[in-house]
Amino acid sequence: MPLASIPSPSEGVWYLGPLPLRAYALCIVLGVVVAVWLSERRWRARGGTPGTMIDIAVPAVVFGLIGGRLYHVITDWQLYFGDRAPNEPYEALFIWNGGLGIWGAVALGGVGVWLACRKRGLSLSAVADTVAPGIALAQAIGRWGNWFNQELYGGPTTLPWGLEIDIQHGGEPGVLYHPTFLYESIWNLALAFVLLWAGKRFTLRHGRLFMLYVAGYTLGRFWIEGLRIDPVGGVDHAVTLLGLRINQWTSIVLFVGALALFWLSRNKTGEEIVVSPDAEPVDAAGADPDPAHPDDQSDDEPEKRADPPGEGSEKGPEAVAEDDPADTPKAVAEDDPAGTPKAVSKDDPESGGATAADETVERTEDDAERSEGEAQAVREEEKNSR
Repeated sequence: MPLASIPSPSEGVWYLGPLPLRAYALCIVLGVVVAVWLSERRWRARGGTPGTMIDIAVPAVVFGLIGGRLYHVITDWQLYFGDRAPNEPYEALFIWNGGLGIWGAVALGGVGVWLACRKRGLSLSAVADTVAPGIALAQAIGRWGNWFNQELYGGPTTLPWGLEIDIQHGGEPGVLYHPTFLYESIWNLALAFVLLWAGKRFTLRHGRLFMLYVAGYTLGRFWIEGLRIDPVGGVDHAVTLLGLRINQWTSIVLFVGALALFWLSRNKTGEEIVVSPDAEPVDAAGADPDPAHPDDQSDDEPEKRADPPGEGSEKGPEAVAEDDPADTPKAVAEDDPAGTPKAVSKDDPESGGATAADETVERTEDDAERSEGEAQAVREEEKNSR
């Protein structure tokens, strides 16, 4: 018995009452969440509208799960159909039991992304480049679901990191197997960091970063796939062609195709649409402007809106700017029923300046004296009449 090994989990399902929590599904969900988070950050850094990647992720995940399961069932049909099949045909629908082909997930998931981009008027190539590192990171996390399910392991090995597999999952007592789930997880994690670096270092656009992801993933998948065994009844049931597994041939075709597209798109310089024409405007910080305060400004720059007299002015209705030539009397006595001006602006050219103000005061005093004289005359006449 080797001195070192990697044990397999004793169980991959936990129950919260009647609700089962499956480790495989949790790993897939965690990978999707991390991929969406990273893609959202990259999309916003590229100038895209916040929330776009979250919206696109919904159809992408739904289509991807369907496509991944279809690819698995088609290429591993012996698991569900035939006399020696270990599973019932209806179990092909049990996605939580493992079995998601990445090729089908990317292909059909890409259809979901294309439909979402077409609806929003976005460039598919821009979205593909944005999500490429996130996809690799999601695969690195999701592969640990295979460890919980004790599936997709490699052939026997004497390496100190050999994987223990229970008998009910096809293992043999005292035999260790290549942990291909771990190999692929590490490869995908490294690929994610390479894509982040290459995208920033070489400014890869127009789908080139996504093509680099496809080429990088298929390169690792080819040799990892060569280590794998898929035993059913002690026999490897994987479909082969000319000595290579189907997934290896798929890796070869996609690798060559990705490199060809990467080369053919090297001179593309056209504009890519990252903001939907129907998207609402956002401010520089990426937040929606407040419709109730469209003229909000920073504290360093006061608002330039003029307040109407009596509502926002500090002087109120009793005073107006002295240097306004269009305004006439600046103040009116509240207790004067005749509305006689009490004071005029000295700078008002129409009012005559200080001379006009003096004449106004003098007229007011003369009127008061004349009124008092008339009242005295009336009193004398009444006295004489008596």
